[in-house]
Amino acid sequence: QVQLVESGGGLVQPGGSLRLVCSASGFTLDDYSIGWFRQAPGKEREGVSCISSRIGSTYYADSVKGRFTISRDNAKNTGYLQMSSLQPEDTAVYYCALERGSCSDNFYFWAYEYWGQGTQVTVSS
Repeated sequence: QVQLVESGGGLVQPGGSLRLVCSASGFTLDDYSIGWFRQAPGKEREGVSCISSRIGSTYYADSVKGRFTISRDNAKNTGYLQMSSLQPEDTAVYYCALERGSCSDNFYFWAYEYWGQGTQVTVSS
């Protein structure tokens, strides 16, 4: 059974850091790009970052460039999103998703085949 599970969310103060983890089971990540999306209350889901399947090219939304770092460990079937210098506007439910093949900074939702259930990130003092 294909399953994606996010973890690592929580409450953090402005300027703090969190590392989100996306764990895959039921298949191997080698042929998939990993994307991270987020959805804040009352807002549409938006693409945050993705890392391509083979070359490992990375893409970021302008709002997180320089603050977030995406990575992957295919041997562990896991993806990561290191988030630093967090701000209240980063508060959202964060989802990881898988796209077969390469990804891009277009973050087309329809291209992602599998989705996790999401993890809440709250940035507040």
